[in-house]
Amino acid sequence: MFQNKSPRYEILSQDAMAVLDKGWRRIVSEMGIEFMHDRALEMFRAAGQKVEGNNVKFDPEWILAQVAKAPKEFTLQARNPKNNVIIGGDNMVFGGVYGPPFVRDLGVRRDGTLDDFQNFTKLTYMFEDLDVSSAVVVEPNDAHLDTRHIDMTYSLQTLSDKAYMGNVVTGPNARDVIKMTEIVFGSRESIEKTPAIISLINCNSPLRWDDRMLDSLFEYSEAGQPCVLTPFLLMGAMSPVTIPASLVQQIAEALSGIALAQLVRPGCPAVFGSFLSNIDMQSGSPMFGTPESAMGLLCTGQVARHFGLPFRGGGALNAAQTMDAQAGYQSLMTMHATFLAGTNFVMHTAGWLEGGLVASYEKFVMDVELLQMMQAEFTPFEIDEASLAFGSHEEAGHGGHFLGTAHTMDRFRDCFYRPFLSSADNFDRWKRIGSETTDVRANKIAHKMVEDYVAPEMDSAIKEELDEWVDKRKKELLV
Repeated sequence: MFQNKSPRYEILSQDAMAVLDKGWRRIVSEMGIEFMHDRALEMFRAAGQKVEGNNVKFDPEWILAQVAKAPKEFTLQARNPKNNVIIGGDNMVFGGVYGPPFVRDLGVRRDGTLDDFQNFTKLTYMFEDLDVSSAVVVEPNDAHLDTRHIDMTYSLQTLSDKAYMGNVVTGPNARDVIKMTEIVFGSRESIEKTPAIISLINCNSPLRWDDRMLDSLFEYSEAGQPCVLTPFLLMGAMSPVTIPASLVQQIAEALSGIALAQLVRPGCPAVFGSFLSNIDMQSGSPMFGTPESAMGLLCTGQVARHFGLPFRGGGALNAAQTMDAQAGYQSLMTMHATFLAGTNFVMHTAGWLEGGLVASYEKFVMDVELLQMMQAEFTPFEIDEASLAFGSHEEAGHGGHFLGTAHTMDRFRDCFYRPFLSSADNFDRWKRIGSETTDVRANKIAHKMVEDYVAPEMDSAIKEELDEWVDKRKKELLV
């Protein structure tokens, strides 16, 4: 888990924040937010909010009082306590790509499989810079649809000992994930005391929370597990084309979802989610890694801190069709803003390609190197008398060099970030050893890591109980 001690890049003035504050208040009180779930409507009505059909018109002060119940930071426990993470404050927690139905393995683009899902889970476990395993790092299309969520959760629990995300397709799926987690962590009491699942709940933007997402929200919140309440905003399609208008909508949607989570279980951890970018106004296609998405991310960080909430956003997002220069510069565009904003929970850190339709082996590895470089850039360094290295100047002298000075010799092993993927070979050597491009080298590293993977230890009694429950539950679902 990385701690970002660098100053936050805040671009909103007090006057701008006041305008945004007025805007979201107007949306929730005058337009309202739709909740396509009877239980949610009943809870809001009982809490004194104005319910008209599926539409809820809120008292903004009531929303703020609800949101204030959510903790500013919280611990997410892992099967291996050494891999516990804290979400909030200066902490940045990273997970891989989430949700793609397709896989790219160098020149091959195909449907994702359970084997791919397990491979990406292994890579997430093996890369120390990644903290959380995604619930759907790639869709396992060859697994039975009715039991797929169990196959994925079982893989997350047994192939890795890091924290993981929960399935949110249906309420029953969420209950299954919670039950499996109770087995792994010993009891319901254990995970209610310290959460062990974090789940993504997307808003059906604009201004609607649908029934399936809310079913999962109820299950996880009742169990005290954090949800990432995320408006799904592509400017020009699901929100207006201006950043301020989209920010106002994002605040209204996110805070209303967090308010519901606090109605379900006061004090339950919640994360202010952001997935804010724009469409290509010529084709209507989603765009990622744009200047607008970066500015929106910077603003969101400031907004979330204003409300005292941990927030999610950013990652290595791009709209490239393959692992080319566009994939690189768009990913960097978003990842750099992710760090400048001080994002607490980062999904899509590694592997995202083709607007999120593809999980790529080579992109996964390349993104981890990008992540390491960002962490190095955002690690403050000391400036003191010793760091000025005056003695090294004396030793090298005028017109000399520093390669052999004592200062260099004491520090050469770790004075600079050392890439595990990038090449600095001269052209002749690069050509002599095979002329491999970065994507080829990255792909080789990914498959070599999977080949060398060794599973973390797991208590045999827990594994046996988990296996028995999984076998029984899958038979019930397949009847």
